[in-house]
Amino acid sequence: MNGFIPPHRFFPYLTWTEIDRLANKQNVVLVQPVGAIEQHGPHLPLIVDSAIGVAVLGKALDRLEAEVPAYALPPLHYGKSNEHQHFPGTVSLSAETLLATLHDIADSLYRAGFRKLILMNSHGGQPQIMEIAATDIHAKYEDFWVFPVFTWRVSDVYKSLVSEEERQLAMHAGDAETSLMLAVLPEWVRQSELVKEYPPPSPPGSRLAAKGALTFSWLTQDISQSGVVGDATAATKEKGERILDSLADGWKRLIREVYEFEL
Repeated sequence: MNGFIPPHRFFPYLTWTEIDRLANKQNVVLVQPVGAIEQHGPHLPLIVDSAIGVAVLGKALDRLEAEVPAYALPPLHYGKSNEHQHFPGTVSLSAETLLATLHDIADSLYRAGFRKLILMNSHGGQPQIMEIAATDIHAKYEDFWVFPVFTWRVSDVYKSLVSEEERQLAMHAGDAETSLMLAVLPEWVRQSELVKEYPPPSPPGSRLAAKGALTFSWLTQDISQSGVVGDATAATKEKGERILDSLADGWKRLIREVYEFEL
């Protein structure tokens, strides 16, 4: 059941009496992985975002110093993925449902005495929801600290491993994500189906683009026929292992920082 998560760091394996007896409970760090079940082109499975988040978190917790009390909650596999709704297999929650779910989880954790929660989001279509949830939860419980963090933000090593075109244009199922999946779940990467596809160029003179500071509302079908926005053909397992290692170290450091956090 714990998958990539070390068993001794998997919250559901505790009993209620063990949770009741936890020392320094207000500084115990709980991590809620939030992913998505959505299309990732013809070469990657629907589980990509969830798999990446849990794999990174598992490796980070495995490296974390034993004296830092931290646990992974069961991953929330479904997310807000309606930008991919035209591609079969995508299962999406509404923003309202996802927000309500995060609030209900937080309510339960607060009642149990916990005061530090990381929302570890691995899906690029919902960071704003994590931020709104974090603010609203803290507004409700002013001694409850919630940290909304995008999985990829703790390290930018992947930027040095991909092309300039990829850095500027890629957003989904491209080089970095596919490389990481080759390191995490290689048997589920369909290497005969790799795709390179970027969004159509903006009109001459326009600053508006699908990715960047000045963007617009888009659905994936508006900017990609394959569901890929990037170059999956450039992916390698070696790059994926470097990305995984860097992200795991970044998350190990972040969890310790949250444990030590005081305002």
